[in-house]
Amino acid sequence: MRSVRQSLPRSVRKSFSLPQADSGPRATQKKAHDASRLIFVLGGARSGKSSFALQQGQAKSPRAFVATGEPFDQEMASRIRKHQRSRGRDWVTIEVSTGISEWLAKEGAVYPSIVVDCLTLWLNNLLRDKVRPSQVPSHVRAFIRAVRACPGQVVVVSNELGLGLVPGDAISRSFRDIAGRMNQLVAAEADEVYFLMSGLPLRLK
Repeated sequence: MRSVRQSLPRSVRKSFSLPQADSGPRATQKKAHDASRLIFVLGGARSGKSSFALQQGQAKSPRAFVATGEPFDQEMASRIRKHQRSRGRDWVTIEVSTGISEWLAKEGAVYPSIVVDCLTLWLNNLLRDKVRPSQVPSHVRAFIRAVRACPGQVVVVSNELGLGLVPGDAISRSFRDIAGRMNQLVAAEADEVYFLMSGLPLRLK
């Protein structure tokens, strides 16, 4: 696992094929699958998706917020601090750049409520660390398995990048495509899927 920091509170298309029906070894995981709940929240920048995800995670305690953003510059550091303050002291903040699946496997059972924000930055971090696009689906499926092994609720946030103009360079277009396929994999497995626009949630599933 990459660096993980925890602050305790004070009080390629084939590779991206969608999951098939449960069979074989997956059937043995049915009990854990039934106990877990995966809520997927999508939206654009400043759509209200993070606030909505936090609302979904408020019901149970203790609560963990798994943050994938890293303070690469002053502006990003300021954003992270602002988000931490807005969450309040009732959340345990876990900073994980790439190793979300590993953290969930180790600590996920401790928290009845977990919010992961966000998968788009996680994908960016994986590609930055030389994970090939063809390897991304296996990372996404490992993440889904880790979520399903958790006995509580996991709310996962991701960006919808496909609604704007087509990016002007090949790297950005490739990232948009990979992110869209990643989102499809997670949405196919989720129990609930929401799309946020102007702060208003639309339930898709």
